[in-house]
Amino acid sequence: MQLTGAQALVKSLEMQGVEVVFGLPGGAILPVYDPIIDSSIRHILVRHEQGAGHMAEGYAHVTGQPGVAMVTSGPGATNIVTPLCDAYMDSVPLVCITGQVPSTSIGTDAFQEADITGITMGVTKHNWLVTDAADIPRVIKEAFHVATTGRPGPVLVDLPKDVSNATMDWYWPESVDLPGYRPVAEPDRAAVEAAATLIAAAERPVIYAGGGILKARACEALADLAELTGTPVVTTLMARGALPDSHPLNLGMPGMHGSYAAVTAMQRADLLIALGSRFDDRVTGKVSAFAPLAKVIHVDIDKAEIGKVRRPEVGLAADCRLATEAIAETVRHRGDADDRRAARQPWRDQVSRWRAELPYAYDGDGETGAASSASAASAVGELPGRPPLLKPQFVLETLRDATPEDTILASGVGQHQMWASQFWRFERPYSWVNSGGLGTMGFSIPAAIGAKVGRPDSMVWAVDGDGCFQMTAQELVTASAEGIPVKIAILNNGYLGMVRQWQHMFYEERYSEVYLSPDLPDYVGWAEAMGCVGLRVETPEEVRPAIEKANQIDDRPVVIDFRTDSMEQVFPMVPAGASNDDIVVHPSQRAVLGARAADEEGGR
Repeated sequence: MQLTGAQALVKSLEMQGVEVVFGLPGGAILPVYDPIIDSSIRHILVRHEQGAGHMAEGYAHVTGQPGVAMVTSGPGATNIVTPLCDAYMDSVPLVCITGQVPSTSIGTDAFQEADITGITMGVTKHNWLVTDAADIPRVIKEAFHVATTGRPGPVLVDLPKDVSNATMDWYWPESVDLPGYRPVAEPDRAAVEAAATLIAAAERPVIYAGGGILKARACEALADLAELTGTPVVTTLMARGALPDSHPLNLGMPGMHGSYAAVTAMQRADLLIALGSRFDDRVTGKVSAFAPLAKVIHVDIDKAEIGKVRRPEVGLAADCRLATEAIAETVRHRGDADDRRAARQPWRDQVSRWRAELPYAYDGDGETGAASSASAASAVGELPGRPPLLKPQFVLETLRDATPEDTILASGVGQHQMWASQFWRFERPYSWVNSGGLGTMGFSIPAAIGAKVGRPDSMVWAVDGDGCFQMTAQELVTASAEGIPVKIAILNNGYLGMVRQWQHMFYEERYSEVYLSPDLPDYVGWAEAMGCVGLRVETPEEVRPAIEKANQIDDRPVVIDFRTDSMEQVFPMVPAGASNDDIVVHPSQRAVLGARAADEEGGR
């Protein structure tokens, strides 16, 4: 059967089981957009190529399947570089197909030409420039294999226009032959035994669970190892939901804005069991001062991560689920797991006290978020000459409590992202969609749309800041046109909030170029112009009714403009470049922290 290269591409995507493609046509990719009309694949027309990439990421986050995006050459291709880099940093399987100028024009500075394979070499696992239509089925099969095996990540296939128009004899390869690509999955038995020996000797172990747990579908294995050994667990920003927040061993998020208990437990640990985590600088703080007493077991599918930041006593380059299961099995067969777990009870009691004494807090009375929710007065901030403003943490708590347990939460990047991770309760895996490594503002709206496409039966909320919202809000037109009823909560404080916080704390309150205005643009009017329902909330009494109203609307997107207090800051905080021992807690808790530190010093 003879097909054009374009037809072969679409058929190859169908053979890979692709159900949806996010994209935007243009001249160089136009031949592919003709056969897609007759395909079973749903195409979602975005309003900007960056949106296509982030939608594909959101889809991949919640389904575990590779997201697929398709754009044209030149600026279409360069506009998707940010999502490719975002996916590369966060190990998200993504297949990006770009159009390219005809082969004979490559290198001539032709109209809308860009060397996209060269541009993306550093932010993709691999990329291909197809020069023969007969190679298309093989290349597509290879692309999906590379994107989804080993450490997942983005790949790119660049397709010149003449190759799309050329004919080929259709075939579908039975297998993939990539001699230079052999990801290791099975753990080394000697390393597993060594890891079990370290665990048996540890008195103050901590499991440092990263996003690799979710990528490897290793949540059950994580819980089994934690419960078997009686080891507290910290779940990084990318691993939220890997262990339910309600689990008694879960200390929450570590790092720059992590919980006091999680940060301090890592600093006092004598063993870190790092599972699918990469010792990111936002977790470690000053590397030389990070977990100074701890030996390290490091499990990661990517051999390059082992020893990159912290040299481990035991390194396992292997699939995280298989390695975690093997370690747990070895510990169990040694026969003393119950005794060792019992011996660690004082350690668990200690971290539980830290968690109880210094929880996340946000009001001036030092109450925890949960306690503050009971009082409308604690949900607002007072500014001279202005009406009271909502506390963003209160908004998040109310949103959390007013939505179904299986709600998927997406976030942008900044203060609202940290508050979302802190004050939401993640009880299920694959319910948290955010940009971790790259920290991409504008991520949440398109990612939420992609998540809703991937999980249409789940409610999807995006928490955004006013700065992030203005970067990709046009994709709500896509959501309206395609009938994708996502819900957006804007925590509108009129500032680039996280930048303002740093200027407040480290730049002597010199607020340079961070003011956005809470009133410009009119978010309600903008939402309505994009086919959404727009709501504005200014008082605590309006918060829950507005959320409940949004939850009842299922035929279009909803945008709620929550007017929040610009003076709020994210606590705890470890200043950049500082040791995690220098963690700064909420002002209301500093006396508690000081007294605890004095007690510890006196006990030495």
